[in-house]
Amino acid sequence: MKNIYFLFIISFFGTAVFAQDTIPGQVVRVDTVVVEKVRVDTVEVQAPAENQTQAQAQQTEQKPQNNNAASKVYYGGYANFSFGKYTIIGIEPIIGFKLLPKLSIGGKLSYEYFKNKNYSPTREGSNYGIGLFSRLRIARRFYAHVEFSEMNYKLFTSVDDSNREWISFLYVGGGFSQPISKNTSINAQVLWDVLQNKNSPYKTVEPIFSVGIAAGF
Repeated sequence: MKNIYFLFIISFFGTAVFAQDTIPGQVVRVDTVVVEKVRVDTVEVQAPAENQTQAQAQQTEQKPQNNNAASKVYYGGYANFSFGKYTIIGIEPIIGFKLLPKLSIGGKLSYEYFKNKNYSPTREGSNYGIGLFSRLRIARRFYAHVEFSEMNYKLFTSVDDSNREWISFLYVGGGFSQPISKNTSINAQVLWDVLQNKNSPYKTVEPIFSVGIAAGF
């Protein structure tokens, strides 16, 4: 019996203590401090990128135009020769521009050494001049050529006396173009002077041969 009473007393005091610690109807609030999120704004600088993109686009557009213009220009030169009683050996650097795929215009400078055996003693000297020409491709490798040229000639008024005079020429003829690489060709042409200036050294039936090289033609 004593043991039963002892257990009863312990249970009574334990229940009282538990009832004091747990207070019905009261909630112990633990405040939770919510730290608001700090927003970090990301600033996007787009103007330079757009400007750069526009600049690249402009360069892309300009390059084909520049390349296209450059592809229309061709240049080269000729070694002129005519043998017989009136011999000529000369050089002619040229530059041309393609107005159309088959039609072009251009200009040239000329220098030549001549030797005329029609006179005794033989007359010889040097001439120089300029010219404008037009070419039309009539086939893959053949072209027609028309040219107006002004040459400053050494003219002999007597055996021991000479002066210089500008003489006009109008050449017509054609040529043959033989490619030797992707952008280079050897051109051989034959022309006739149809203007026939009174001081022209050429006769109507006398051909003038030229052989040279051209890049881009």
